[in-house]
Amino acid sequence: MTDLNIGIIGAGNISKTYFEMSPLFDGIKVVAVADLNAEAAARAAETYGVRALTTDALLADPQVDLIVNLTIPAAHFEVARAALLAGKHVYSEKPFVLSVEQGRELQAIASEKGLRVGSAPDTFLGGAHQQARALLDAGEIGPVHSATAHVMSAGMEHWHPNPDFFFLPGGGPILDLGPYYIAAFVNLLGPVARVTALTGMASAERVIRSEPRAGERIPVKTPTTIHALLQFASGAMVTLGASWDVHGHRHGNMEVYGAEGSMILPDPNFFGGPVEVSHRGEALAPVTTWDHPFAVPNETANGVARANYRAAGLADMARAIREGGDFRCDQSRALHVIEVMTSILQAGETGEWITLTTTCTRPEALGPDAAQALLRAEEAAPAARTA
Repeated sequence: MTDLNIGIIGAGNISKTYFEMSPLFDGIKVVAVADLNAEAAARAAETYGVRALTTDALLADPQVDLIVNLTIPAAHFEVARAALLAGKHVYSEKPFVLSVEQGRELQAIASEKGLRVGSAPDTFLGGAHQQARALLDAGEIGPVHSATAHVMSAGMEHWHPNPDFFFLPGGGPILDLGPYYIAAFVNLLGPVARVTALTGMASAERVIRSEPRAGERIPVKTPTTIHALLQFASGAMVTLGASWDVHGHRHGNMEVYGAEGSMILPDPNFFGGPVEVSHRGEALAPVTTWDHPFAVPNETANGVARANYRAAGLADMARAIREGGDFRCDQSRALHVIEVMTSILQAGETGEWITLTTTCTRPEALGPDAAQALLRAEEAAPAARTA
């Protein structure tokens, strides 16, 4: 199979994951990297054996088929637009764009030029959330009527060396972490119909705790605590709490409630983790982990083994480019997730219920065989690495 040549724009923290994970997958090969910081691009190029180019040179390179857009969220639209106008397919890190209007413009350009656009997150393709999808589809807990999700911490300034953008418009816990949770719910329940929310912030500034800028104060210009309600087209009701103002809690990441039982899901920021189920009148109990390749731990982080298969969505997109048809992280779902999140923030300002203008289909399930088909043959049993 001929690989699609990938050019990465953005050599920041997340690029390491794409450089190291993409060789696991069939049909894609990273060949070049660009960054506004030429030294960062040069370091990445030397580390991973690719070419370091300027952004303009990368976009003009006829050998590059697809751009992976790893710039900061505020730059996602302009970089994706430039890539499409240069005749390249585009796969962006989350959030896809920062407004529905931006997303629609990218859709129009891609349609006109016969190009494909996709976006992270792809963690819902992991073994845990795909097993949950299979259980729901089999009626394990009956029709789903409601669910809850919580993603809460003390904030990004405790570990990130340059956390400023997390607290500016385009950042915040909804746009930064919400994509994992909302994409996971779209995978399980389908599209959202309407939303409302309460939003706020605990402080107008934050103190950086990480080096090299420890002690520096940075402004907060976007909500850092959000309590949202989502009503899905299926009728299911979901409570979503997202905050960077919480110093301790006991909320689970995701819980799904059906007419005949409940299901507890792991953090959708990751590919693996335990799934628990209870049936009417019974206690919660772990489900035996199924034989899914994206549930196999392949790295160790802080002494904990975990599964990391980021770039699975990119490989699935490359398959669709070669063979035609849908792919699971396509722009219609990414845009729907963006509208859900931006509508939550808008509802926090107005106090109104907002009916969404976009919709999408549930992505096709990714069972063990389909997942294995995305991996290179030699990666049937991935080797562990240290993150």
